[in-house]
Amino acid sequence: MSTPSRPRATKIICTIGPATDTSDMLGQLIEAGANVFRLNMSHSKHDWVREVVFRIRRKAAELQANVAILFDLQGPSIRTGDLAEPYHLKKGDTLEIRLSTAKPELPFSTTVNYDGLLQDVQAGHTMVVDNGGILMRIEEVRPDRLICKVLTEGVFGSRRHINLPGVALRLPALTEKDLADLAVAVECETDYVAMSFVRDAAHIAQLREHIDTLGGRAQIVAKIEDQQAIRHIDDIILAADVIMVARGDLGIEVSIEELPIIQRRIIRHCHRLGRRCIVATHMLESMITQPTPTRAEVTDVSNAIFEQVDAVMLSGETSVGNYPVRCVEVLDSIAHRMERSGNLNFAASAILSGDRQKATKAAISLADSVENACMVVFTRRGLAATQAAVLRPERAAIFAFSNDPVVVRQLALARDVTAFESPFLKNPARMISTALDLLKEKGLIISGQPVVIQGDSLQGELLADSIIFMRAE
Repeated sequence: MSTPSRPRATKIICTIGPATDTSDMLGQLIEAGANVFRLNMSHSKHDWVREVVFRIRRKAAELQANVAILFDLQGPSIRTGDLAEPYHLKKGDTLEIRLSTAKPELPFSTTVNYDGLLQDVQAGHTMVVDNGGILMRIEEVRPDRLICKVLTEGVFGSRRHINLPGVALRLPALTEKDLADLAVAVECETDYVAMSFVRDAAHIAQLREHIDTLGGRAQIVAKIEDQQAIRHIDDIILAADVIMVARGDLGIEVSIEELPIIQRRIIRHCHRLGRRCIVATHMLESMITQPTPTRAEVTDVSNAIFEQVDAVMLSGETSVGNYPVRCVEVLDSIAHRMERSGNLNFAASAILSGDRQKATKAAISLADSVENACMVVFTRRGLAATQAAVLRPERAAIFAFSNDPVVVRQLALARDVTAFESPFLKNPARMISTALDLLKEKGLIISGQPVVIQGDSLQGELLADSIIFMRAE
């Protein structure tokens, strides 16, 4: 019996920007394999966001594709002030960073947007400016300014981003801009909200409370970007719905040689604690301007897929790059190949704390043990399908059915899950046959193929956590 090939398990997230915000480009990205569209609120106007969300939903419906939307909040970044002209700094120069109320005293002088900075730092701390473009050391902390020595030469412009590796900052969890952007996200019925610079589980709770108050249903992606987050990683994983290894800021905040180790550790903890995981930043950076990735980039992407992450994310590659569709095609090709090449099997260490999780594990074991079998999961809230995804079936694809369109879209970010909206019927046998007919119609299964059916929404004479083995008729 020749069964259909297993769908790609790893999901692809595309950041939308000037290069990809038209209906035609959105359609091309979907057809190339995009599963989630990210809107970076650091650079997005509200009217533009509303229009792009409308285009995404319309194009997805037109193509009968299941696509989720992720709003990525800017978060509480530290930035310098405006300059009339950029400074050309040389090693050994002195620059002052002062409060906005203080007057300049040195030739090289700028302000900062975070008044608490002077209380958080001390002499000897290293300051990383503009994502590693310039390194400085704080020489002196005065009541209204910092005196910094330039360690590496570079051009220092306006509104430069500042990182302070290893320094515990008392920045707010959410800024006024974040709250305004969150209101628009809920208005647009976004599926996910990404929280930048999460430092502990309380930040996740704060965001969730705001979403609930606004009447939203978005799930939360916690971006791991500094050493404070790493210290609280297990608590953050348990508080969030999805974890993002955001390697841009994280790669600045930690020693660069530690970054691959930290990435793998976070992914392993996500598997153990039953949460989804995204790897982001610089996946195919060279393809912003070149049609072919570097060998190092291919290896980097392959390692993330070998670690069995739920998704890999494109940023500038698809927002402003010259080859956005080609980038998705490259990720799709790498993923298909690597998923046939084994994995690190981190899911073997998953903690099964409840009966429902154990039932899902049993269903996966059954599906993996039968040649050519697949799993069909019926789920009201997405929990059963997500649990199946994080336990990482080795051979069986997961097809999920829910009567809630929000749940269906959110499952677009679950590894190995292909989700469909379908009404839940009082007759379980009819509900199952309807689902299997749909899968056959779409060429995802064939008659006679083994199917393991499991769910939290089977009704009638079937128990909620029942497992059924049958062959598609």
